[in-house]
Amino acid sequence: MAVEPVSSFKFLGTHISEDLSWTTNTSSLVREANQGLFFLRTLKKNQLSLAILVNFYRCTIESILTNCVTVWYGGCSVAEGKALQRVVKTAQRIIGTPLPAIEDIQKKHCMRRAHSILKDDSHSAHKLFSLLPSGRRFRCPRSRTSRLRNTLLNSAPH
Repeated sequence: MAVEPVSSFKFLGTHISEDLSWTTNTSSLVREANQGLFFLRTLKKNQLSLAILVNFYRCTIESILTNCVTVWYGGCSVAEGKALQRVVKTAQRIIGTPLPAIEDIQKKHCMRRAHSILKDDSHSAHKLFSLLPSGRRFRCPRSRTSRLRNTLLNSAPH
């Protein structure tokens, strides 16, 4: 049985490309989130309350934008990050209230994941988190590129 090579495929809602860039995934997320903005505008036009608009944003648009964010956000280019943030800013203008930035959400998700890894001694990544001699901060793996610097391991509780 031969395996056919493909340029990208979708796995659990995340587009993975052969060159390991996140361009396909990011453009897909932005496209889906922009479709949600249409419904947000419709709800605003029908004069629904601020709480309902924010709840709709958080449940639909934000959940689309942050799907597996701990995996792919660190590898995104600046332009891709701006495209994602543009969707958030558009939603802010529609709703009329400040919304959390994608980068802040990603950091919160990474911190939550790191804390759960630290609590679980049987987790395979538990040994990657080692305390500095002071006992207050964790050691960061050395990296020459920003690709590793933006991952979960370097977003750990410092």
